[in-house]
Amino acid sequence: MGAEAYGLVGFFSMLQAWFNLLDVGLTPTIARETARFRGGAADAMSYRRLVRALEGVFLFLAGAGGLAMFAASGYIAHDWLHASGLTLDQVQTAIQLMAPIIALRWMSGLYRGAISGSERLVWLGGYNSMIATLRFVVVLPVLAFVGSTPTIFFSFQLGVAVLEIAGLLFYAYRLLPNIPAGDHLSWDWAPLRPVFRFSLTIAFTSSVWVLVTQTDKLVLSTILQLGDYGHFTLAVLVASGVMMIGSPIAAAIIPRMTRLEAEGDHDGLIRVYRQFTQLVAVIVGAASVTAAFCAEPLLWAWTGDRLLSQQAAPVLCLYALGNGVLAVAAFPGYLQFAKGDLRLHLIGNVIFVVVLLPAIALAARQYGGSGAGYVWLGTNLLYFVGWIPLVHRKFEPGLNSKWYWEDVSKIFLVAMLVGYCLSGVLPQSASRGFQLGAITAFGVLVLLASALASSVVRIRLQLWSSR
Repeated sequence: MGAEAYGLVGFFSMLQAWFNLLDVGLTPTIARETARFRGGAADAMSYRRLVRALEGVFLFLAGAGGLAMFAASGYIAHDWLHASGLTLDQVQTAIQLMAPIIALRWMSGLYRGAISGSERLVWLGGYNSMIATLRFVVVLPVLAFVGSTPTIFFSFQLGVAVLEIAGLLFYAYRLLPNIPAGDHLSWDWAPLRPVFRFSLTIAFTSSVWVLVTQTDKLVLSTILQLGDYGHFTLAVLVASGVMMIGSPIAAAIIPRMTRLEAEGDHDGLIRVYRQFTQLVAVIVGAASVTAAFCAEPLLWAWTGDRLLSQQAAPVLCLYALGNGVLAVAAFPGYLQFAKGDLRLHLIGNVIFVVVLLPAIALAARQYGGSGAGYVWLGTNLLYFVGWIPLVHRKFEPGLNSKWYWEDVSKIFLVAMLVGYCLSGVLPQSASRGFQLGAITAFGVLVLLASALASSVVRIRLQLWSSR
């Protein structure tokens, strides 16, 4: 597609994240209320009225947001984005296509929440996989044989978005209870009032996360040339793989920690907290160090573009390390969630955003993507060093020094040391396949060293060898 067209894809992904601010916690609310209805906590008509009320809110916000973006497409193309290879008409048409795609995909969240709340997770997982395959895999032959222009790409994505919401709407309505004969279902604000406080709590946390993870991309989209923004987007995309490693582990341990706290098993809670901190430190540490020390050859092995790799490598290095710190720094938040007290978590995130936003705006304007990367890494380190001790002091006095050294720092330091030593002997090959194999071997060696630095892993190995 080219760097500038890929920059439009990055801009599109960033807009989707910002559009989620309009959700104000309503998607998790419908999932929760659906589960409560299935558990007998609400009657059928009350639940249907709530669904209808939420449909009205979603439809209004999706329509207003989509129309506003469509109307602003000229301004965004002419004054916000800085394209040189693509014509302004191409950029404006792409933005006009983005508007309905984002609105439809956001509207789909309502019906996805109803389906997940009904625990039809097997169907939902299969349908999501099908849509993702269309969006990310089937689009490749379209680009190869039909055309690789932004208009063709986003037109295809619009068709997938229409299919996605149609399927979700059809299946969700099959799960909704029937309306009794003679009853009329009209839109009313009243069903939303009891759930609005819960929605706003979720919305605040989600808004903070969007601000933390998307502000740099928003600022840089208006500073950088569109081609340079495409390079930045590529580097951030690769670095985001570090965060993807920690997400499923978090999804698994939060319910367990919450259950242990409810059962009064405090020692078990802290044991799980520390064990899984070490597990994530081992895996994320190895991934972030590998991405940082092998940034340029990794990007070249992927893209085959030497110039792009040289330009994007510093950004990848900084964001990979920053994401590694963030993945581990998230664990005290899981502890607070299990304890049912998120006050410090919210305060810490607000402080994080207050520091991050002006710093990243200033650094990005002065130094571009690399400046944003330095701020991202530095702010995460500052949060890790300055705020987490306060959390541990409140929820588990005496744990802080052990957690910092045994569970995190020792593992990361070993990974950094081994990565530094191996980077001096990493072969540089003209074969992209061989280069990728060398980087894989690099990562495996760093992972093994990190694992041996973990007391949890060593104990497991001792138990296994004694059998």
